[in-house]
Amino acid sequence: MHIRKIMTKTAAALLSAALAGLFTTAGYYSARLPDSLTSSFGEELKIAQYPEIKLCFGNVGGDDTATLSLFGAIPVKNIEVRQADAPVFLAGGSPFGIKLLMEGVMVTGLGDVKTESGNAVCPAADAGLKTGDIVCSANGKPLTSNLQLQAIITRSGGSPIPLSVQRDGDSFDTVLKPVYSDKTERWTGGMWVRDSIAGIGTMTFIDKSTGRFAGLGHPICDSDTGGMVPLHSGEAVPVDITDTKRGGRGIPGELHGRFNSGGSFGTLDTNTDCGIFGQLSDGSIERFAADGEEFRLGYRQDISIGEAQVYTTVSGDKPQKYDILIEKIDYNSEDASKNMMIKITDPQLLEASGGIVQGMSGSPIIQNGRLIGAVTHVFVADPSRGFAVFAENMAQHINECEYGTEDK
Repeated sequence: MHIRKIMTKTAAALLSAALAGLFTTAGYYSARLPDSLTSSFGEELKIAQYPEIKLCFGNVGGDDTATLSLFGAIPVKNIEVRQADAPVFLAGGSPFGIKLLMEGVMVTGLGDVKTESGNAVCPAADAGLKTGDIVCSANGKPLTSNLQLQAIITRSGGSPIPLSVQRDGDSFDTVLKPVYSDKTERWTGGMWVRDSIAGIGTMTFIDKSTGRFAGLGHPICDSDTGGMVPLHSGEAVPVDITDTKRGGRGIPGELHGRFNSGGSFGTLDTNTDCGIFGQLSDGSIERFAADGEEFRLGYRQDISIGEAQVYTTVSGDKPQKYDILIEKIDYNSEDASKNMMIKITDPQLLEASGGIVQGMSGSPIIQNGRLIGAVTHVFVADPSRGFAVFAENMAQHINECEYGTEDK
């Protein structure tokens, strides 16, 4: 009798421990699995990274809710499933020059102004302006250049100037009261602003049927403030890569190039948290279609840790294919451009560039014959490693741009 009680208690303890372990395991998967997935029509929903996770039940004939379970037995997480045919894109890998005009002007710095009385004041700071603010209009006139704002301030004669300003997505109105500078002998606002930006990036993919294209994989941000640049208009231009500055530990590398004068691939119209988007000219579509490879989009659940390839250009004018390793996948990253951790393994690319360099952002990543992502960031401490964005995220934005539902 005593032995039976001991055995009963032991069995209960083991069962309790097993249940606790299962709940812990379920919690582990729940925290790592995505909240929603897109699945191609007619394809069984599988998560390549977690083959032990099964679609337990749920109607996925259209947009609906499904339950993911461990080994088809232990419910782990309810997710939303969207059905959509995976599009086919031309893979990029070619560098392009970026010329942007901002929507409004960005405040990049504030400074005191010495007046005739000898006092040092900062009208911009007194108006509540901060570095990174976007001044959208002055005196009710939309701003498109710093020269325009400078002219309004200079001609103000010291009269208050109403400003419309954006900060972190919110808008507010304020009044700038210019002062007369003893040094420059003109009315001034005590701030530096920027109205344009230029650089080099890499095309990620092209929708051959529409001419829409995506690049960079991360937003274009101001180098001084770090804020996302509000895009008024822009142009994608051909660029010649003249050389590559190799990256090293603590020293980021960089593609060096020059813009081709008079040439243009097309327009840039949208800057988002996972890339920049635009419209190619008819001639550019034909040019890229002649040499480019087509791949079907790979959704996030199609990606697995392991070998992949990146298409990028570090010399010449055509992209080459290099081996990489996908080391980590983050379905729930708070940063839309940091969904995967990757490592360059190709000896040829490591020799040429040291790994990931500035200007390589947007280089498309291919795994198992699908376009799954794009390079976005480099680890300064180890340039062979960096982050990548899901191509699915970029594809969502390119469709929104095409149908005019994405706010600029």
